[in-house]
Amino acid sequence: MEKDVYILAIESSCDETAAAVMKNGREVCSNVIYSQIELHKLYGGVVPEIASRKHIEKINYVIEEALEKANKKLADIDAIAVTYGPGLVGALLVGVAEAKAIAYAANKPLVGVHHIEGHIAANYIENLDLEPPFLCLVVSGGHTHLVKVEDYDRFEILGKTRDDAAGEAFDKVARAIGLGYPGGPKIDALAKEGDKNAIAFPRAKVDDNPYDFSFSGLKSAVLNYLNQCEMKQVEINRADVAASFQYAVIDVLTTHAIVAAKELGIEKLAVAGGVASNSSLRESLQEACEKEGIQFYHPSPIYCTDNAAMIGVAGYYSYINGVSHGLDLNAVPNLKIGQRM
Repeated sequence: MEKDVYILAIESSCDETAAAVMKNGREVCSNVIYSQIELHKLYGGVVPEIASRKHIEKINYVIEEALEKANKKLADIDAIAVTYGPGLVGALLVGVAEAKAIAYAANKPLVGVHHIEGHIAANYIENLDLEPPFLCLVVSGGHTHLVKVEDYDRFEILGKTRDDAAGEAFDKVARAIGLGYPGGPKIDALAKEGDKNAIAFPRAKVDDNPYDFSFSGLKSAVLNYLNQCEMKQVEINRADVAASFQYAVIDVLTTHAIVAAKELGIEKLAVAGGVASNSSLRESLQEACEKEGIQFYHPSPIYCTDNAAMIGVAGYYSYINGVSHGLDLNAVPNLKIGQRM
């Protein structure tokens, strides 16, 4: 019988300080997250300096709790996995420095993990039958990508946003209609009270790559609509605005993903990233996949937002494929998918 592999994973790319212990890449032994959302709400978004300081304050406690909940000691761990990009450079540095210190002190291999590849890997946790190749729609605050997952460590970007990411557009529109931060969950909740067909917001197409996305025009259209209503002293139905905006975003995301899957003959589609927890997006993708005979996969909401379990999964597959990093591993805030250090 082969020996079980345990990965201690660390995630600190933005405003969640997280640690997890993963067994054989698919089993979550522990997944501890300290969220800073309540703190950053005061400022309407993430303040990088505050996020970094809070990571320093909490990271040791989070790691200790992850090991305790998994009933493991460092001696039981086979490798240390850590997010080293993309993300906020100060926040990333906290996690990378911590992981390097632990790896050195405990004489364990160090595995750097790409944050977005971690989000994609979150789909493996609960979907035990999911294996590459498949198509993955990555939708988060900073990224909107359509990725062909060729293997556990091989990715081809088919399309990406030319401007705002979908999650960024959610946050900006939420702020404009007075919902505050974080915008995604609040728009998702308010949209349930509105009419998605009340306002005809535009859907952008990118001529030179049909798989690319653009959301800045949609965001501007929402802001223009709000300004016109204000000038004409027309009452704004915030629920209708939220529902119509969300419908426009989801329509584009779903259409692009399904078209790509059909044109490339891919029969499995997954969704990942913070916006993947949006209930309307899940329903839209599920319905479209059922109609086209495509298998649809998604993580539970806890594995959609930033967490260390997903980093442990990606780190596991890198580790068993012989990937490791030296103590010169550094934070790379603009790290590209598939890029290796």
